[in-house]
Amino acid sequence: MKNSVRREPPEKSTTPKSGLEGHRGRLRERFLKSGLAGFHDHEILELLLTYVIPRRDVKPIAKDLLKKFGNNLASVFDAPPEALQLEVDGIGRYAAVLICLIPRLFDSYQSSRWVRDETFCSTQTAVSYLRARLGTQRNEIFCVLALDSQNRLIAVEQVQRGSVNRTAVFPRQVAEASLKHRATAVILAHNHPGGGPSPSAADRQLTRRLKSILGDLDIVVHDHIIIAGHDQYYSFAETGGLA
Repeated sequence: MKNSVRREPPEKSTTPKSGLEGHRGRLRERFLKSGLAGFHDHEILELLLTYVIPRRDVKPIAKDLLKKFGNNLASVFDAPPEALQLEVDGIGRYAAVLICLIPRLFDSYQSSRWVRDETFCSTQTAVSYLRARLGTQRNEIFCVLALDSQNRLIAVEQVQRGSVNRTAVFPRQVAEASLKHRATAVILAHNHPGGGPSPSAADRQLTRRLKSILGDLDIVVHDHIIIAGHDQYYSFAETGGLA
């Protein structure tokens, strides 16, 4: 008599595999056909989460993310990974890393589109570049855009990184960065991740000091631009702060 092998019944799922995979497939086909046009915010998050959370309906997770973090994509993508895991059931380490990677990836993508031949011919050109580089940062960052005699971008160098609302900048570091890249002109920039774009008294004092120091080195300061949230910015050049 042959031994019979008892087979365990397949594990039941609350969502049929065909239905789950079909829904995921339709999301991907919609994206391939028309990009994200017509997608709701929760559908964008759903599509993203399908790549790190297999065999589970991620629609409730996507909706919970929006509910817990301000009902908009920017708030979700800007949330700390620890908070994502703590606040939303179903978000593990990999999913949290992927969500936090998105704005950083966008920053790198935008920055890589600017080539050395790009000319900073206006404040708006510089603001567009700086929004891509600083707009999603959670901490204050001070950087120097080194330009050649034709105002083409040679390099951008992060001089200092601080806390949410403060960073200490040493003029010597700014001068060294400018000289290192043999800049004939610079645009100074930093962000205000926790507030509006208006400069503080310290910002104004630093700007005056850096203009004087760099001027002695025959390096022109074209502007000092502050990037804040909601597409806000402050330009010292536009407001007469470099006079």
